[in-house]
Amino acid sequence: MAVSSASSDEIHHMVGFTVGNEEFCVDILKVQEIIRMMGITKIPNTPDYAEGVINLRGRVIPVIDFRKRFNLPESEENNDDSRRIVVVDSVGTTIGLIVDEVSHVIKLENDCVSPTPETVKSSGGACFSGIGRMGEKLIILLDVEGMFSEGELAWADEAA
Repeated sequence: MAVSSASSDEIHHMVGFTVGNEEFCVDILKVQEIIRMMGITKIPNTPDYAEGVINLRGRVIPVIDFRKRFNLPESEENNDDSRRIVVVDSVGTTIGLIVDEVSHVIKLENDCVSPTPETVKSSGGACFSGIGRMGEKLIILLDVEGMFSEGELAWADEAA
């Protein structure tokens, strides 16, 4: 999602979710579905953030722990009642992202979205497409295509 090229009256429809104390959102068109936590089959020799795979109506979907992927601190409040798997399409690969809680659909007008600061981009923030403002609250807009470098999802392609 290119934030800077959008017209000023464009509205971004995003799915909002929290991990720890931070709120993130992803373009609603990238989200296939949101499901409750379910049994995850571990895959050996995968990155730390790779939780494994799930069977979603006959499809094998690789699952990533969002918290581990972005080195966010563990929370004692995590429980499987509120945690969800957000199933997204990332560069043609379907991936499940484990998040603490899915909040709601967020509608952000273009003038409430700022580009990602260059200092954030240069420190590995290529997956952030912008920062949204809802009142005093800031929300990080994710670009799911930028979440993984080339070849980083090879284990997921093999598992699926």
